[in-house]
Amino acid sequence: MAEMNMAKSINMALFEAMEKDSRVVVLGQDVGIDEGVFRITEGLHAKFGDKRVFDTPLAESGIVGTSIGMAINGLLPVAEIQFAGFDYYAYQQLESHAARFRNRTRGKITVPMVMRAPSGAGIRALEHHSESREAIYCHTPGLKVVMPSGPRNARALLHAAINDPDPVIYYEPKALYRLFKEEVPDEIEMMPIGKAQVVRPGTDITIISYGATMRPCLEAAETLAEEDGVKAEVIDLLSLAPLDTETFVNSVAKTGRAVVVHEGPRACGVAAEVVSRINENVFLYLEAPVIRLTGYDVPVPYFSKEKFYIPDADKVIAACRKTLRF
Repeated sequence: MAEMNMAKSINMALFEAMEKDSRVVVLGQDVGIDEGVFRITEGLHAKFGDKRVFDTPLAESGIVGTSIGMAINGLLPVAEIQFAGFDYYAYQQLESHAARFRNRTRGKITVPMVMRAPSGAGIRALEHHSESREAIYCHTPGLKVVMPSGPRNARALLHAAINDPDPVIYYEPKALYRLFKEEVPDEIEMMPIGKAQVVRPGTDITIISYGATMRPCLEAAETLAEEDGVKAEVIDLLSLAPLDTETFVNSVAKTGRAVVVHEGPRACGVAAEVVSRINENVFLYLEAPVIRLTGYDVPVPYFSKEKFYIPDADKVIAACRKTLRF
């Protein structure tokens, strides 16, 4: 069991999948010879050649459209969009075709493809390079959406995405690529899509999050335990479409309080859906209104202001204490 960061674990998953199944191909801008802007595809072109790892023009719609055709015809394409802020150019292909073929053909044709994209802020990037727009794809019937929060589940989720018969949006929190390391098993793991994890058990309040904001949520839970004696239960959603309603609803029924945290905009975001499902299922168990702690409904600000946009541990602690005081 080796220690590695998220960038390395995703790279490992691609290597493993390509070695295991010759149908897996990787395509995107600069993924081949240059090995990707974040080096996620490092070594793949040298190992598997330009028939299975190939560079494309700077044309997101073309990358995804080509992947759809490949998937329909028996391949398992993993398409990389260099930054999530540019995958809107491919949205028409995803919404009109990838998401609809199963329904359009009454199950005769599926689209087993993965669209990978670095997502979120935290690296002081330029405009269009820091977006968190996962809610758009969660709202698109026929697409599955996952977002890992660490090296181990990043590898396991990517294997699950590649092996899924339907199109999967695999968003990678780029702020986590090299932020920390954890142990990743030698054997291949595959994490089921549609299942959340309780990563820290507790009884007093439930903190629900995913992706990059899992780190500040866990830090907040530790501080609340040390300073306030509060036992916070922390849930990592992992899969955003479909959502594992049962796991977080059962937790909130137990604790009676909840804070939902994510980096993306507040309006119509994932947190809004989570809060709705809590209200629909366990409203009478609540001891306080559920709080949403999210990004703001503005473009991600540049450089010096970026840290004020992203939820951090102090903001999570403040939201939890507000809920506990109610």
